[in-house]
Amino acid sequence: MILVIACVIVCLAAVLHVYIFWMESFGWRRPVVWRRFNVADQEQADSTAELAYNQGFYNLFLAVGAIIGVVLLTVSSPGRPPHDAGYALVFLSTGSMLAASLVLLTLGRRFAAAALTQGLAPLVGLGLTVIAATTA
Repeated sequence: MILVIACVIVCLAAVLHVYIFWMESFGWRRPVVWRRFNVADQEQADSTAELAYNQGFYNLFLAVGAIIGVVLLTVSSPGRPPHDAGYALVFLSTGSMLAASLVLLTLGRRFAAAALTQGLAPLVGLGLTVIAATTA
């Protein structure tokens, strides 16, 4: 049961990172998006759009890794334990998401809410996945 809850939370973290991917890679030049990232004005958004585009794909790849890990954890046959590669992908993906949120905190208190939003689901998902892995 813990593994099921962990997988649901990991999927929520992945969905959030797909949304971040969209914002950074495709919505970046929209004022409603760049303001969320504390970008000062349209000129700055335009000049950083290529960097944001690239960064967005990092978020997408983390989400894809998390989803593949969840799939590998949930498609095991009856009586057979979840696949170790699934654990590895979930650990790597959620651990990277969590680490990125901690790096965001190093930029200052004004990024605390964003870091919490970005890091809470990966933290909980990672923790529950570790518990599930050690009790399996």
